[in-house]
Amino acid sequence: MARRPPLDRVRYRTWRGCAVSRKPPSGAVVEGIDFGRWVVILCKPDAVERGLVDAVLDRIAAEGATVSGRREVTAQPWQAHVHYWDLLVDADWYPDRDIPACLDDTYVGRRVAVALAYGEPGIHAWLRRLLGHFDPTQAEPGTIRGDLGNDSLEAALAEKRLVRNLVHTSDDPDAARRDFGTWFGADRRALLTSPRIPLQPTPADN
Repeated sequence: MARRPPLDRVRYRTWRGCAVSRKPPSGAVVEGIDFGRWVVILCKPDAVERGLVDAVLDRIAAEGATVSGRREVTAQPWQAHVHYWDLLVDADWYPDRDIPACLDDTYVGRRVAVALAYGEPGIHAWLRRLLGHFDPTQAEPGTIRGDLGNDSLEAALAEKRLVRNLVHTSDDPDAARRDFGTWFGADRRALLTSPRIPLQPTPADN
């Protein structure tokens, strides 16, 4: 039986009479983007259904980030599973819950809102602090989850589901790259254009 030739050797190879194009290296489509300054914001189904998307994004913008590219999408199974790959990898830590089923129940077929935040290096860490603890009952006042959240880890454990905590932001530059591919797609690369800082008027402009 003929072996399938590796696709990474040449741009085009013939396999059983069909021309096959080589897959570009992972992340190559967004090569050159400084993901140290970009964050993907995911407003989860509970934020959408409670009408809190504007409030969440306004809080992020008020802290100095430039928010752009907002769109609503109906979450697909692959998006939920890619986004929460770490939960799936560590599913054995949750023997009382079916993690894939929990992800499907929480996301699949439901509307989410996604947007981009642009800011200074370190934006990932300070946005995570702005969100607050993942359990809204443990989040400090002044954080988004502390002020707007209405769920608890205790309730989620009792009902064998995920905590409803409104919003996710990318943990770090690598996560931002992955989140962008998951929720926006490489064909929306143009959204990753650094915002221009308005020029200050000179006396001649007055």
